[in-house]
Amino acid sequence: MSGKTTREQIVAAADELFYHRGFEQTSFASIAEIVQLSRGNFYHHFKAKDDLLDAVIATRLTETRAMLAQWESQTPDPVGRIRRFIDILLVNRADIQDYGCPVGTLTSELAKLDHTALDAASGLFTLFREWLAEQFTQLGHRDDADELAMHVLAASQGVATLANAFHDERFLRREVQRLHDWLDTHLDGSRK
Repeated sequence: MSGKTTREQIVAAADELFYHRGFEQTSFASIAEIVQLSRGNFYHHFKAKDDLLDAVIATRLTETRAMLAQWESQTPDPVGRIRRFIDILLVNRADIQDYGCPVGTLTSELAKLDHTALDAASGLFTLFREWLAEQFTQLGHRDDADELAMHVLAASQGVATLANAFHDERFLRREVQRLHDWLDTHLDGSRK
């Protein structure tokens, strides 16, 4: 974590623990231990766990926007960018098999807790939804762009959930290929 401010180190440690253990199961003490801070120094940066959760969500949003911007700059066509979104399941397969999708697991836990940060955390899904819809719009699917975006987003979440439940990499790889095949078939059919 070198090169990061103490606050950034706390947020990064909290993000990892929220993902691996869950928000409710993560204590300030466990985060402070990872960052090697005294409790007093920790409380200097974050007074409440909800403040830390807000910082984690804000960081995830910033990092996701940066990732999407990078995909935009590195991948010239919308089909390629949608494929990059689909392939994130493969890129993160080990973590997904062990912990599920970081966005899905957090939003699911916050929903069960009826937590006030649920809307903010769901903003990550909204960001992906809008970005995917824009890719489909660029492909000429203005009228059904949101529907197509939701299909890809829902399919990827389902794959992540089941890959985590069954710890099955073959399933994950097969379903990613099916998403690519669906994209090919859908785009071929829409061009005719």
